[in-house]
Amino acid sequence: MQAPGPRPGPCRPLGGTPIRQFGWDSAAQLDRFLTAYEEVYADAPYNEGPSDVAEFIDHYAVHARRVGMRLVLAAENQEVVGFTYGYYLAPDTRWWRNLQDVTLPDDYTREDGRRTFVVIEPAVRKAWRRGGVAAALHAQLIGDLDAGRVTLTVRPEAEAEAARSAYKAWGYRKVGVSRPWVGHRCTTAWFAISAELAAVPRVDAPFYDAMMLTLG
Repeated sequence: MQAPGPRPGPCRPLGGTPIRQFGWDSAAQLDRFLTAYEEVYADAPYNEGPSDVAEFIDHYAVHARRVGMRLVLAAENQEVVGFTYGYYLAPDTRWWRNLQDVTLPDDYTREDGRRTFVVIEPAVRKAWRRGGVAAALHAQLIGDLDAGRVTLTVRPEAEAEAARSAYKAWGYRKVGVSRPWVGHRCTTAWFAISAELAAVPRVDAPFYDAMMLTLG
């Protein structure tokens, strides 16, 4: 049985936008931020439609049961304007096998269930961007982690340049290119995301830049 994660934290103002954290009850919060997810990921480079959103809902149900799962929401007048979440990589994680362009030493890729925390789906709605919301969400998510490093992935397309620049400014560095499953388009591995899920191969699978942030 998974140990309870962090309990809901107090709202913390950020230029008038409160930030709130959830742990053990993250699964119950999906409806609160799903509209924000749909809005953010409808734009390029994601271009997600109803089937992609349905897939995300299924993935989130799996993620919400991961060890260390925590969700952070930013809201204005009870309307969620940004969110992010993450969990610890398991010892048997598939994440490292998704790197396409690099072979790393075994001692580097070894996971013990607490070594690496994965940041998934950091997103802010367009009208609230460039105001520090994303940075505050990220800081709240990883602020008291018991982990040695943090990972995430980002798309390589030009439309994701602002996100890549932010991650670099926060201390992430690129470690490779990740493809979460065979047939998925690629992202850059600045430490990656949902490689945990065994997915049905599809020809449109994206590549990601995988990035890592070392803590401590």
